Formats: sequence, C-alpha cells, structure tokens
Amino acid sequence: MKFENTLAFAQSLDAKDTLSNYRSEFNFPKVKGKQVIYFTGNSLGLQPKRAVEYVNEVMTDWAELAVEGHFYANKPWWDYHERFSEPLSKIVGAKPSEVTVMNTLTVNLHLLMATFYKPSGKRVKILCEEKAFPSDQYLIQTQVKWHGLDPKDVIVEVKRRPGEHNFRLEDILAKIEEVGDELALVLMGGLNYYTGQVLDMKNITAKAHQQGAYVGWDLAHAAGNINLELHDWDADFAAWCSYKYMNSGPGNASGCFIHEKHHTNKELVRLGGWWGHNKERRFLMEPNYDPIEGAHGWQISNLPILTLAPYLASVELFAEIGMPKLIEKRNLITAYLEFIINTIGAEVGGNFEIITPIEQSERASQLSILLHGEGRAMFTYLMEAGVIVDWREPNVIRLAPVPLYTSFEDMYQFGQILKEGILSQK
Repeated sequence: MKFENTLAFAQSLDAKDTLSNYRSEFNFPKVKGKQVIYFTGNSLGLQPKRAVEYVNEVMTDWAELAVEGHFYANKPWWDYHERFSEPLSKIVGAKPSEVTVMNTLTVNLHLLMATFYKPSGKRVKILCEEKAFPSDQYLIQTQVKWHGLDPKDVIVEVKRRPGEHNFRLEDILAKIEEVGDELALVLMGGLNYYTGQVLDMKNITAKAHQQGAYVGWDLAHAAGNINLELHDWDADFAAWCSYKYMNSGPGNASGCFIHEKHHTNKELVRLGGWWGHNKERRFLMEPNYDPIEGAHGWQISNLPILTLAPYLASVELFAEIGMPKLIEKRNLITAYLEFIINTIGAEVGGNFEIITPIEQSERASQLSILLHGEGRAMFTYLMEAGVIVDWREPNVIRLAPVPLYTSFEDMYQFGQILKEGILSQK
C-alpha cells in the first residue's frame, strides 16, 4: 500500500478498519481536556469499559452472597480461573489444559524455575539475553544463588554485535551449541522490551532441546501482541503479565503455560499449594499433595477474583476478535506509524533512528526510537501535548500503536505534533 501523510488518507484507513468500533470500548485519559493519543499499551493497556462491569458483578456477589459466592455467584469463584483456559489457549497457541492464571509474572517465573531449573553435575548453566528486563535478571541471579551457585559461573548472556541494536538468530543458536551439555535452561524474553524485537522462539527452542536443556519464555510483551504457537513450538513453559496488551489493570494477574508433555511427570518437583490439589477432593483436606493434571496443577492459592474479573473482560474481547484480525491491523498501523515518523524526519531533519527491526517477522506493535539529538526534552514535549509515550534510558522513546484502540488518525496527528516538537527545539 502506498501511504500518504495526510489527514484524509488516515481517515480513509480508519473508515476501512473492521476493528475501529472497539476503540469506543476503552476509557482514554485526557490532557488539557482532550483525549490523549495513547502509545503505552506495552506498559499498561487502557481500561476496557466492560472491565468495570465485571468488577462490579463480583462486588455485588460479595455483598449479596458473601462466602456463598464461591459456589453460587453468577460466575462461581471457586472455578473462576477455568474460564480463561479456552480463550487464553487461542491467544498463546496452546491446548486449554496447558494454560492457567495465577499470581504475577515474576512470581510465576520463580515457581516455574523451581520445576524446570534443576542444576545437576555440569549441567547448571542458564542462557538469557544481554540486558534482559531487570526483573528477569534479578529472577535468574537469585534462583542461581538459591541453588548455592555463583551467577558469574552459571549465567550465560547472548550479546548483540558491536554497533547493532538487535540480536542475531545465528548468534543465539551458536551460543546454545557452544554451551552444549552444560546448558540446563534457556530463559529469554520472547519480545525484547527495549527494541521491540521478536525472537525466533521456534528455532531457539528446538536448538536448546537438541542440547538437552529446558526452554522457558517471558512473554510479557508478546502475549496478546504476536502470533504464538507455544504447544507446536514445544516450549516447556512460559509466563506473561496481563496488564500490557491484554488490558487487565495495573500489576494484575499473570498467565502460565506448561506443555502437556510435563503434566503427568511425577518426577518434576513443584512448589505446591491447596488450589493445585485434586479439584474433586480439595475440600477433604487430605494430608498428601495430589496435583491436578494440567497447568492448573501449578497453582498454589485460591485466586484473587477481583484481580481476575477485569482480565476476563479483556480476554473475552480477544475471543470476539481473534488474534489474526488483531495482527493484520497491527501490521498495517505500525507500518503507517513508521512511514509517518520517517516522513516527518525527512521534512524537518529530526535526529532520530528507529531501532526496531524492519522485518515483519521480527517486529510487532512497538517502534523504539533512538533520539540522537532531541533527548528527554522531546519526551516531555510529547507528553505535555497529550501524546502518552514511554521513555527508556538513556534516550529511547517507545511507541506501541495497539490495534484494539489506536486509530490511523492518531498516527497522523502524532506526526504533526512530532513535527512541531522538532521545530520548536531547533
């Protein structure tokens, strides 16, 4: 498609957009009385209006039924989490039995590492990416120390080549082969939070399995954003937060994937709890742990229903639309945003660089812009102008045109504000 940097062209794309009606399903903040252009769904998604209804439903059931809400609420609380298995499985490419919701992202990664990181003999090393999200760095470091090992001896980082912003698949595969039979676990972010690069999870998983290692994925920026086929890719486990592209609310519940090949393996140790025990016998208060067969068997505590309610509202939105339609719009609107940025840069000489890969297979709903000249002042200008963007040190602005609620006109209007910001600083 031949793009144009005009309001009329942007509005013509919106007129053809089959998802445009979903924009009205979300509440937008305002700056100076005007609805913002929201580019930070990769950090916190907007609030779905129906989330308020779902939370109010739980509050009403609590008020009217109290403890009996566990069994007699409109959506009984004791099996509330089971409503996620089918729709979430379609979002992450899994079987319903392989998916559950519980806790928060890093807590779940810790729990999953308790199962899948079992250093023994010389097989002790963990492969991750250079400058992973800090939470993952701390997670891996502390897990290694918990096993009485030294992170300097155990953690292997895949590095970017000098002068390059993104990882090369061949370097990741070569590093896996180099570590070889010392490799116990590969744990990486499937989509890099800083640059927006999507990794080739299929081939990385296969390569690590050839070396006898387990493979887990942090999908914080991937779930609800990219096409995932966790079952077919044979990933051992994965976890993701729900408050970014799945719009469940700040710090909300996490989703987990555990491949079905592990469901009946009694040799795999897990940190168990009451809610992961045999559902049919849970209230018999038996002394010996008998985990549910499937991902629900990794749960520990009964679920925080007020946390799950807005997540369920959003998951049902995804079920209505389907990932293929979301990805189709994502590709088009991100390409149009890239066109707008490059056009404005050429017109007024903006000193910036898009560091997200240009290949469609390696990008999703995020463009990261490296500011060589404007720096923090440009971020401040955009925020004050009602464009909500994300700043990452030392000088990167991240833009995420989430297909559920951003419009093509937003992209055009952003370009005009960006242009004014560049000119104002010259």
